[in-house]
Amino acid sequence: MIAGISSLVFIPLLAIFMVHILWAFGSTWPAQDQKTLARTVTGFKGVEHMPPRIASAAVAIAVLAAGTWALFMSDPAPNPLLTLGGGVLAFVFLGRGVAGYTKKWRDLTPEEPFATFDRKLYSPLCLGIGIGFLFLTIWRLI
Repeated sequence: MIAGISSLVFIPLLAIFMVHILWAFGSTWPAQDQKTLARTVTGFKGVEHMPPRIASAAVAIAVLAAGTWALFMSDPAPNPLLTLGGGVLAFVFLGRGVAGYTKKWRDLTPEEPFATFDRKLYSPLCLGIGIGFLFLTIWRLI
């Protein structure tokens, strides 16, 4: 069961890693152009361009590391660092998920279609990943 939960956390993070790698190499998938992609995946007020490619590469590496961490958390051997890292990742993903429903976040990221995707997909996905990390962390503590 724990390996299954680790996998359920890893799989969406792997998909997120893959699209960030595409963007790091200059792809605009799934959009037609940079402006549409930026409005779809960043949503910041008045955004015209995607962040620098190096930023996409850095996010890709961080997301892959988080996914790999989730897989490592299925190891039952005691490891306080692994457990602490899982708690930090749970906090990060839960925080991002909750932030997506706040007025301040909506004021920062009003562009469509990001605002709709964030409310219906991005924030719930972050909450789900955060809950997965929280469950894995609690499992390691008991």
